[in-house]
Amino acid sequence: MGAAVELDADGRAVRLSNPDKVYFPEKGYTKRDVAEYFLSVGAGITRALRDRPTTLQRFVDGVDGDFFYQKRAPKNLPDWIPTARIAFPSGRPADEICPTELAAVLWAANLGTLTFHPWPVRKADTDHPDELRIDLDPQPGTDFADAVTAAHELRVVLDDHGLRGWPKTSGGRGIHVFVPVEPRWTFTEVRRAAIAAGRELERRMPDRVTTAWWKEERGERIFVDFNQTARDRTIASAYSVRPHPHAPVSAPLRWDEIDDAEPQDFDIRTMPKRYREVGDVHADMDDHAFRLDRLLELADRDERERGLGDMPYPPEYPKMPGEPKRVQPSRARRDEDGEA
Repeated sequence: MGAAVELDADGRAVRLSNPDKVYFPEKGYTKRDVAEYFLSVGAGITRALRDRPTTLQRFVDGVDGDFFYQKRAPKNLPDWIPTARIAFPSGRPADEICPTELAAVLWAANLGTLTFHPWPVRKADTDHPDELRIDLDPQPGTDFADAVTAAHELRVVLDDHGLRGWPKTSGGRGIHVFVPVEPRWTFTEVRRAAIAAGRELERRMPDRVTTAWWKEERGERIFVDFNQTARDRTIASAYSVRPHPHAPVSAPLRWDEIDDAEPQDFDIRTMPKRYREVGDVHADMDDHAFRLDRLLELADRDERERGLGDMPYPPEYPKMPGEPKRVQPSRARRDEDGEA
C-alpha cells in the first residue's frame, strides 16, 4: 500500500502510513487523497473543530468496511494534541481530543477518520454549549430541495428571535444550521430552545415540517431533529468527509447559495477548488455570540398557553425530568385498548 509519507501541516510533520490504501473504492480515492483534501481546507476545518471535544468516526478499511466512533482519546495520542473531560448522559466521564491545529486533523485522518463530530462546547467549559445546532432532516418522500425551503423559513424564525444562523449541507440530503450563542445555558436549556424553534417552524409550515420524534408520525415532511442538541449527540463538522461512495463533504454555504446548491456537487475533489475561490464562508461565526432568551421565552409560552412541554430523549438516555413517556404512539394506543 506504499511506504509511509510525511505531510506538512502548518509546520508540523505528520506521518501518514499506507497512503495508497483505498478508502472510496467506487472513485479510487485513497487515504492520501483524504489527507490532502483536509490540507486544502485546513483553516476551515480547524476553525470548525478548534478547542472542541471531538468524536472521531473511523473507517479503517474504507467506506465499504466497518466503522466505529472513537470517543475516548486513544492511548497513543501525541502530547501536542490536547484533550478535554466531558460527561456522558450516564454521568460517566471521558477525555476526548480537542483539535487546536491542522496537524491533529491529519493525525486523525491517518487513523481512518473521515467524519469529525465536535461537541457544541469548548474545552474551557464543557457543560455550556456555545452553538445552537439545528438539523433539518428529510424524511422519505422529501429531499434536499424541501430542506432548502424549510431552511429559508427557519432563517426568518431565527431572525424574529434575534438570532442568525450559518447553513451547510449535511453531506447527505439534509441541511444543518449553526447559531453561535453565549455559553451561559445548559444542554437542557439549549435543547429546549431548539424545540421551541422547531415548533415555531412547524406552525409556519405544518404540511412541510415536523418535530414529531416518532417516525410513524412524521409523514413526508422535514424533521427538525431537536435531539441533536442533547448532551453527547453531535453533528458532523463543516468540511467533514461523509461515508458515501462519491466522498461528499459537509459544505458551508452562504444563504444566497442554498437554492442553487446540490449536495453531490461538494466532494473531496471539488471542494478544494471552491475553497481556493471563496475561502471559508463561515469564517466569521466566531465573531458572534447570540442570546437564547427569546427562544426560551417562546418555549415558556408554548408550555403555558399550548400545553407543549418537553419531548422524548433518545432511548439510551436516562429518564429526564419532565420528559413524556418514551412509548411509540401506536404501541401506546394498543396498550390502552388492551387495558380497556
